[in-house]
Amino acid sequence: MQRFVGFRLMAKPPPFDSLLREVSDAAVREAFRRVDRERFVPWALKLCAWDDRPLPIGEGATISQPSLVAKMTEWLQVKKEHHVLEIGTGSGYQTALLAELAKSVYTVEINAELSASASERLAAMGYGNIKFYVGTGDEGWPTQDAFDRILATAAFTRRPDALLQQLKAGGICIAPIGPPNETQQLMCYTKGRCGVKERPLIPVRFLSML
Repeated sequence: MQRFVGFRLMAKPPPFDSLLREVSDAAVREAFRRVDRERFVPWALKLCAWDDRPLPIGEGATISQPSLVAKMTEWLQVKKEHHVLEIGTGSGYQTALLAELAKSVYTVEINAELSASASERLAAMGYGNIKFYVGTGDEGWPTQDAFDRILATAAFTRRPDALLQQLKAGGICIAPIGPPNETQQLMCYTKGRCGVKERPLIPVRFLSML
């Protein structure tokens, strides 16, 4: 009798051409290929890791669809010298992409278990340029640091003025704005000498920050 001592789930090769069809930034495309999304989803969902849809990651949270993650990363225009603030660590997938592109990433997560899990996962993957904090994120980073880029992956009900105060001149902040459990607007804020300019990007549906 033949015995099967174990098996490994074999996912299909990631459909990069499809997922990155609207992304032209070469650095973002390369980072997207380097970060293995399978490591950021539950074991039972490994075969679905690269499906272009949100997936549950536990604690009532989700990981966003990869095409949206890639496009949001491109809109943020991260450079190697930048310090980036992220609101909503989740599984750490978006965090890893930012860490590939930036000098440092400061990431805030309201759920302590998710934050600890992401910290352990990203450390095991070799990322040493990420700092973690457990909190709501509505006031940004607690030490009032200034950031070149800010990305929120949880929805605010109104313009995130506290985050914008931590944004450097010339900086970009991207955040979903709107009521919980309804369609929101992904907004891009840019800080210039004459104040903050804003423009809508696309309709989205993110979990509420709280």
